[in-house]
Amino acid sequence: MVICGIDEAGRGPLAGPVVISGVIMTKDKPIDGIRDSKRLTFNKREELYRKIIDNASHYEIQVIDETVIDSINILKSCMVGFENIMNKFNEYCEIFLIDGNYLKFEDNRQDNFKYETIVKGDDKIYEISCASILAKVTRDRMMIEYDKLYPNYGFKNHKGYGTKKHIEAILNYGPCKIHRATFLKNIL
Repeated sequence: MVICGIDEAGRGPLAGPVVISGVIMTKDKPIDGIRDSKRLTFNKREELYRKIIDNASHYEIQVIDETVIDSINILKSCMVGFENIMNKFNEYCEIFLIDGNYLKFEDNRQDNFKYETIVKGDDKIYEISCASILAKVTRDRMMIEYDKLYPNYGFKNHKGYGTKKHIEAILNYGPCKIHRATFLKNIL
């Protein structure tokens, strides 16, 4: 069965995009060490990222930035990325396996696809784990680049999550261009 695994990275941070990835792996031997990206070190994720790219029959990475997140909300932003990937790969795969417990598009368009949502799928399903790694590495790389543009916030360390130091920086310097305004209401 041809499976497309889908996962996202960056649903909860105060800054930066949410990144959604979809992966269809080849039938070759599975890559050793693949698991939920959150359970891997930074270096191991980087190493596996290249192996996944090299061994995937198809992959897609969607980046939904903070302006879209602020205009339609984080959940709908994730659904936009999921739907874009599903539309792109529908002819290649037999089923979409999606990390989490929710999938709903406008006008119930999710019913046009064969899919299953799986809680903790990023730790249970090989293809979802691969998607998890692509999404996390892509987002982390972006946040490291943002750290160069906005050095006062420490993005390379916390990747936009609401750590004590990040919140202190927001209070001291105000939000920057990549902060999600709708996520800062309880801080500012």
